[in-house]
Amino acid sequence: MTLVKRLKGAYKITDLCLAFRVYRSSFNYWLNRKVTINPERVKQLAMVKYAHELSNSSAGARTVATISTNEGLPMSRYVARKRMQDLNLISCQLLKHRYKNTGGEHNLAPNHLNREFTVDRPNQVWCGDVTYIWTGKRWAYLAIVIDLYARQVVGWTMSKSPDSELTTKALRLAFEARGKPRNLMYHSDQGCHYTSLKFRQTLWGFQIKQSMSRRGNCWDNAPMKRFLEALKLNGCLQPTIDT
Repeated sequence: MTLVKRLKGAYKITDLCLAFRVYRSSFNYWLNRKVTINPERVKQLAMVKYAHELSNSSAGARTVATISTNEGLPMSRYVARKRMQDLNLISCQLLKHRYKNTGGEHNLAPNHLNREFTVDRPNQVWCGDVTYIWTGKRWAYLAIVIDLYARQVVGWTMSKSPDSELTTKALRLAFEARGKPRNLMYHSDQGCHYTSLKFRQTLWGFQIKQSMSRRGNCWDNAPMKRFLEALKLNGCLQPTIDT
């Protein structure tokens, strides 16, 4: 029975050799060849995999080659590209962030603060803003409220949507945490999450005076912008998403 199977197997191999125009002797030579391991190639494959994982799958051949060279294993980007193809690795770049248009009302408030960023007591002027943070899988939106007196965070929250629910929740948390202060001013930009009816009604309910920067003028809310820039650079806040 074993002999029959061998004959059938040999017959099939002969047919394949004829179909691909390969000599049977060449096939036997390839089948019995000595398999040798290239240590340099193994090192390159390991380094490429390490560099790719280090960049969270975002590095391309040029970046992989740079990381490998800095780690002590010189590699050109052409070799890096070949090794990435061998490992079926591709560069997955992060998607560019885009704000969504939430629509709704767009009522404006005067710029009562007028760049008077020096205040003489806590709970006199609060500033707020919304930014975005990459959480590893998607963009999340962060709303922060700071007290202009000490540039201290008094309330913050995160969400999957940059809407008025996000900014309203951050305001409520700050208002409760500070013991519901009186004679307070809240300054922000003209984002739709601050001009919405829901957010403005919350300010009215808390008897907070609203102040807004002029359109397209980031210097009118400079302390808040500077705080967010420092926050992103230092990574002070761990990304968690409210549901």
